[in-house]
Amino acid sequence: MHKWLLALLIVGSTAHAAGVDAISPGRLQLKAGEMAVGIGPAPEKIERVLIVVHGRLRNSETYRKSAESAAELAGQSAHTLVIAPQFLNESDVALYSLPATVLRWQGDEWMGGGLSTGPNPLSSYAALDEIVARISDRKQFPDVKQIVMFGHSGGGQVVQRYALLAKDQPALKANGIRLRYVVANPSSYAYFNEQRPVAFDHAKCVGFNRWKYGMADLPVYAGGQTPLQLESSYVKREVIYLLGQQDIDPQHPALDKGCEAEAQGAYRLERGKFYFGYLLRRHPEGVNQRLVEVPGVGHEGDGMLTSAEGQKVLFY
Repeated sequence: MHKWLLALLIVGSTAHAAGVDAISPGRLQLKAGEMAVGIGPAPEKIERVLIVVHGRLRNSETYRKSAESAAELAGQSAHTLVIAPQFLNESDVALYSLPATVLRWQGDEWMGGGLSTGPNPLSSYAALDEIVARISDRKQFPDVKQIVMFGHSGGGQVVQRYALLAKDQPALKANGIRLRYVVANPSSYAYFNEQRPVAFDHAKCVGFNRWKYGMADLPVYAGGQTPLQLESSYVKREVIYLLGQQDIDPQHPALDKGCEAEAQGAYRLERGKFYFGYLLRRHPEGVNQRLVEVPGVGHEGDGMLTSAEGQKVLFY
């Protein structure tokens, strides 16, 4: 058993009427505190780690189970470990009477890389950094060949922004580990300049270019990187935009309908296509990214993960 898996403390998971449906049963000790985490069965030889990031509902166990089903359908369970971190907020901690050592964030600030409010300040993206760093440690994971980070809906927003802001981790290259990001059906994307595909009234939407929609007011985690530096690194990273062809409802209840998001398109499929086209126009030399559409699937995390297209981008 890997050392860091032994550090997981198993606790009860009880449903409540309000707040997050369930607290993930594991605890991963990070520098700033304990991260709630769900983890699948550990294969004897782990060659791939699939990190699944939940959305606004913080239902990490739901996504973990769907990811495990996808691995099984693809015939990859024997070599794939699924990890599902859970970004709890303060209301979750209060509702479940969790100990002070458990990391928590204010509201949805974890989605944009915000700092935890307790027990110590830690960017949600820095938490992902620590997880990736541990997986790339050959002493703990001697056989890992690739790390795949998947996020759907709000989780897709997290993965897209994390891929954009994260600094390269030398251990990945040194150990020959491939890192791939799969961004599925997010409500919005972070643009690198003030161009947007849809006309809007700038005077009535002054925050359209602020983080997490643009490059103004970047979070502390960005570490002083300029938009030009961020874009140069981002387009070299392996990012796959996985979009449901039926995610086309402009009135979907979970769709971001703020002016900042609506300037990017009417619905998720359109917003994803517009963003990918935007990158291609800015980089005619090409990008290390591609867009994959999933026929017959709308805004459904399980449907995206277990689709034939989803399996192909997760497990190749």
